[in-house]
Amino acid sequence: MKAEKKEVNAIVLDVLMKGHPEDPRPPFKREPLVQAMGLEQFKLLELVPKSVVVINLYDKVYIGDAERDKIERVKRRISYDDLTPTARGELPFVIEQIIKEREPEFVAFFNKSISITPKLHMLHLLPGIGKKLMWEILETRTKKPFDSFADISARIKAIPHPEKMIQARILEELQDKTVKYHVFTSS
Repeated sequence: MKAEKKEVNAIVLDVLMKGHPEDPRPPFKREPLVQAMGLEQFKLLELVPKSVVVINLYDKVYIGDAERDKIERVKRRISYDDLTPTARGELPFVIEQIIKEREPEFVAFFNKSISITPKLHMLHLLPGIGKKLMWEILETRTKKPFDSFADISARIKAIPHPEKMIQARILEELQDKTVKYHVFTSS
């Protein structure tokens, strides 16, 4: 079994300076919390900020082991159900931002995806891709690999926004505990 890779950077989804509202302890005993998502594996995390810093939504924070700037410690990994309504509302926008920043990696998914089982291809896991569209993608990429989302959209007319398909899949992997294959997130 391989060791689970740790997130090093995260992006802030919600800041709870008076602690989590569902914490049964009195407010003065709660510690401030930050709900965030890792930039590499999309792990949802609860962080404890340092007491003297200001943290805002969409801030990128370093959560690696050495010399954290704004974060004291990672408190725990959380599930989608643990997110506050604010964090849930911000999640699609943050995922979209990460996908744009890491476009070459996600374009590579369209170029390098393979069969998982004899009847299931990785491309099938994206919402809206059936057998016919999968074969069109496979055939088109053999002629010339895709080099951007715009290239995918131009060459595969049935996919106007490939980044939206990836975003929908990442959200599904985070929201649904029964998802068997985690393509973009760590389970």
